[in-house]
Amino acid sequence: MGLSIRAYARHRGVSDTAVHKAIRAGRITPEPDGTLDPDRADREWARNSEEPRNGTRKPAVKVAVPQAEEPAPGPVPSGAGGGTSLLQARTVNEVVKAQTNKVRLARLKGELVDRPQAIAHVFKLARTERDAWLNWPARISAQLAARLGADPHAMHVALENAVREHLQELGDLRPRVD
Repeated sequence: MGLSIRAYARHRGVSDTAVHKAIRAGRITPEPDGTLDPDRADREWARNSEEPRNGTRKPAVKVAVPQAEEPAPGPVPSGAGGGTSLLQARTVNEVVKAQTNKVRLARLKGELVDRPQAIAHVFKLARTERDAWLNWPARISAQLAARLGADPHAMHVALENAVREHLQELGDLRPRVD
């Protein structure tokens, strides 16, 4: 008759949970009555167990942070599991934080502009220019007619039609604002 699981755990200097796990994993085998022969269990434990580790943490890995122009790296598949390890997820998180901080700093320095505000400003400038062109034939047609000896009304109508056609062509252009 051998030792009980708790008694063997005290003998071994581990918790009884560790002994239960070793039995379930097949690293040690109990006697038919459920007790453990300490000599045989010690041999099986030494033969079937890995060396104890100093903690569960892996040593820190230094990671280079890419420049902001490069896209943030996605999850890198790990070995057999095909998922993302905690270290890889933390690395991606730190890269995203660094890029976010870089953008915030550029905004504070005034190197970045607010996109909706820039689009509204460009729209306002384009509208002002269009209005100036639409008013131009009325201002210039009489002077051109006098210089050329033409009918002022016909000159005004011709200039206005030409300007409207040109503005229509410009309006058909769709610039990308990306």
